Amino acid sequence: MIPVRRLNHAVLYVSDLKRSVNFYSRVFGFEIIAEQGPMAFLRAKGSANHHDLGLLSLGTDAPRPPEGSTGLYHLAWELGSIQELALAREELKKAGAYTGESDHGATKSVYGADPDGNEFELMVLLPRERWGQYEHRAPVMPLDWNKELK
Repeated sequence: MIPVRRLNHAVLYVSDLKRSVNFYSRVFGFEIIAEQGPMAFLRAKGSANHHDLGLLSLGTDAPRPPEGSTGLYHLAWELGSIQELALAREELKKAGAYTGESDHGATKSVYGADPDGNEFELMVLLPRERWGQYEHRAPVMPLDWNKELK
């Protein structure tokens, strides 16, 4: 058994490095740690990681994977509160990157995609004592903002 503790970072293939760095810096506030050749490494504010996201440019002619092909579905980044999630939803909408939202019982989620179509989830994890019936379930239900933001 390999004792994984958590995801430290992800690396994405992108077509235009500058465009992608701009997107993740502007929308998420990621800081550029290093750029080397066709790669850039970015860190989230307050992160203890060397980098949280790596971007590897394949060039503007790089094709996207066909929809429904195997590979990465999405990355999920945890936020600190439902209020932060609501603000993130508005930021994604302003950036033209919003793709949806869900209530998964133990988590509340908003979804988006970067300029290359790489999908991501922004989520809030409820305290474990509030998981209740969702301890062993992961439903996809509509997110009720009125209820959640009370």
